[in-house]
Amino acid sequence: MKNIMNVALGIASSIGGFLDVGAIATAALAGAAFGVQMLWVLVLGTLCVMFLTEMVGRLACVSHHSLVDAVRERCGFRYFSFLLIGELFVDLLVLAAEIGGVAVALHLLTGIDYRWFVPIVAFALWLLIWLGTFSIVQNGVSLLGLITLAFVVGMWWMGPPWHEAMKAMVPSAPSHDAAKYWFIAVGIIGALFEPFMLNFYASGAIEEKWSLKDIAMNRVTAVLGMGFGAVIAVSIVMLSALTLGPHGIQVDSYEQAALMMVQPFGSWGIPLFAACLGIACFGASLQVALNLSYLFAQGFGWNWSENLRPHADARFALVYTLAIPVGAMLVIVLGDPLQITTFSMALNALLAPVIVFPLLILMNDRYYVREYRNHIVGNIFVAAIVIIAFLIAIVAIPLEVLGG
Repeated sequence: MKNIMNVALGIASSIGGFLDVGAIATAALAGAAFGVQMLWVLVLGTLCVMFLTEMVGRLACVSHHSLVDAVRERCGFRYFSFLLIGELFVDLLVLAAEIGGVAVALHLLTGIDYRWFVPIVAFALWLLIWLGTFSIVQNGVSLLGLITLAFVVGMWWMGPPWHEAMKAMVPSAPSHDAAKYWFIAVGIIGALFEPFMLNFYASGAIEEKWSLKDIAMNRVTAVLGMGFGAVIAVSIVMLSALTLGPHGIQVDSYEQAALMMVQPFGSWGIPLFAACLGIACFGASLQVALNLSYLFAQGFGWNWSENLRPHADARFALVYTLAIPVGAMLVIVLGDPLQITTFSMALNALLAPVIVFPLLILMNDRYYVREYRNHIVGNIFVAAIVIIAFLIAIVAIPLEVLGG
């Protein structure tokens, strides 16, 4: 049973972190604008995220440290302060995008302006975290998130172009509009390299009391969990390419993205898209809000656990209690959740090196991972991820201006 719960954590992390408003938006954008040409970006990003997820899980199993906790201890408080400021800013924007995604989903179902739903979504989010436990958050997200398999069913119904898809697994230059192509590519990487997901996964492993005997299951969890999210994201790209691209529909809003489900599902298409978007975004909202509490509590040495009652870790509870209304206000003030999403994904890419680089140090440190350190292949792969992350960070903002 515990192994099943471990895999559930991986699926919950993939639905909330891998498959969230960013992944849905960027995958729909990619498919509508460039067909299946950008599948190679998803495949590359998925492999990187699988490796990183396995490493932070292994770190938690061996050292009983979360990623943030270990970075603060190993790299010093000054480096942690830089990470704290960057991740606080980015996570609040991501939280706003996720709350906005849930509100837009409710708008698609009711026709009522999404802004009316923002405070309702924010209150429901806070109430679930305040009253719930980590298992409720984890298992609820993983179970409800299975509805996103509707994207896979829709893709199969439309008859996917497998030959073109296989060719698209090889990296290629854009056939047109290079700035937009690389802007979307950076957005996809940003949607996959979300810093909050890695620390949430490691913190969840500690909440679930993983130990050395869970190391093998951690590898399975990382592959199956992130693989689940990747299958859904690839399905969205292909479904968007089959339904939106041929009609020249550009994804400038979630209403346009929802049209990808109409052809395979008819009148059920919009409600299905709304349900997938709403559940994925609500799951991500839970994770981002909790991760902000993990971030502050682990960094400053406070008592922390979602399994404790709020009075037992009051400062932990205070962080998400403040963060959720701030995220909600950002949605209303900034407007257009899709634009908030694309911008926050570019900022994720900008922050990724700050998170990934310390992993190269931590996963070779005997104090933390003892004999479970990275092998040469793992180190080469992480070094490659660090280089990719730095390169993407350099071009993220210019591409946001040129391609966005």
